[in-house]
Amino acid sequence: MEQNKAIIGIDLGGTNTCIGLVGADGTIIETLRFKTFDYPLIEDFIEKVSEQVVFLAEKFNLSKDNIRIGIGAPNGNYYNGSIELAPNLPFKGIVPLKDLLEENLKTKSYKANVVVTNDANASAMGEKIYGNAKNIRDFLMITLGTGVGSGVFVDNKLVYGESGFAGEAGHSIIVPDGRACGCGRYGCLETYCSATGIVRSIKELLQTQTKDSLLRQINIDDITAKDISDAADANDELALECFDMTAKYLALGLANAAVLTSPEKIFISGGLANAGEKLFKPLREYFEQYLYPVFRNRISIEPSGLPDNKVAILGAASLVAE
Repeated sequence: MEQNKAIIGIDLGGTNTCIGLVGADGTIIETLRFKTFDYPLIEDFIEKVSEQVVFLAEKFNLSKDNIRIGIGAPNGNYYNGSIELAPNLPFKGIVPLKDLLEENLKTKSYKANVVVTNDANASAMGEKIYGNAKNIRDFLMITLGTGVGSGVFVDNKLVYGESGFAGEAGHSIIVPDGRACGCGRYGCLETYCSATGIVRSIKELLQTQTKDSLLRQINIDDITAKDISDAADANDELALECFDMTAKYLALGLANAAVLTSPEKIFISGGLANAGEKLFKPLREYFEQYLYPVFRNRISIEPSGLPDNKVAILGAASLVAE
């Protein structure tokens, strides 16, 4: 391998952290992963990431003088390389991620250039460079994971805004005084449409309705988003109602976001996107219903053109690509 061509992309998620070595042609050569919450102290987390970066560097003979690392992280600030007040991560407050990782690698005799951005921005970059947005100038990227993230492209440019945090659609309030959110407010989109949000929805339905459901066979505290999806695939009425509710809330959030930027397309990635038409069909219908009329029948909603395990890593890696 050409030592100075390979780069490292890191998808720091609320559930998993994935570290990928990416070749110059965009091929993911190797991926490592671990549970983010297994390392609740930032010092331990940084050490784990550093160890895995060194493992890849040694295995593939990367130059110690030029390790390039791009990181997509919840509330990652592109301007200063920090994570700031992330609601879905174990480490709170303002975390100087770039500086901490570069310093740790320096103690291991590695000189690193680390660039950090919001995780959904990284996914948007991945979609733009490697996915279905290559020829799209204006689009939204929505990630449905532990939370709901969004990246916004306008006129072929990723939007960061003055603070570096532009495009946080997941924290738009869609239900005034609704569900408590990890950000400290109530009624945010991600409390209804993330993987954790849909689980909250099914628990409410199970507790307030008497319909039979396959999900009643599972301890209510153990139900996962996949369980809901599997039940919906089996035509479970309550699970399908839960997906319809999720689609309705998501459509409202997307309609509100679309009116600000007039995207050509909205791409959706993340675990819930794998639910397929049981999410996308009602989502598209509600979206058209809620859209400002001038935008109707002009904006398509599509799944990401890249697998979940690639889009964020490739996008993060693109931050440091030459």
